[in-house]
Amino acid sequence: MITKGDKNKARLKRHLRVRRKVTGTAERPRLNVFRSSKHIYAQLIDDVAGVTIVSASTIEKELSGEIKNGGNVESARKVGEMIAKRAQEQGKKVVVFDRGGYLYHGRIQALAEAAREAGLEF
Repeated sequence: MITKGDKNKARLKRHLRVRRKVTGTAERPRLNVFRSSKHIYAQLIDDVAGVTIVSASTIEKELSGEIKNGGNVESARKVGEMIAKRAQEQGKKVVVFDRGGYLYHGRIQALAEAAREAGLEF
């Protein structure tokens, strides 16, 4: 039987395998996504300098009034739109997508598609 801990270990192994190849630069930062059962988080990261450029999540006050549940597809779409808007304010239009070892499905897919529709290219 597969337990939740085993699933997360497998995800972390996938994430580390992908991270060996995917790095963000100042010109093309990495769009990192983290998903928990209750919330979803997104960050634009410059790995060369080791800094987070912008971030967005469902725990922010801007979104907490609009959404009832931070762990659904609709809230992931709103986070995708928000991260794209904040990235463009910082002058970042092209990014590298890092799905964090999660399957490109459901909330991860919704966040990515919303960010693309809002103007990010990856």
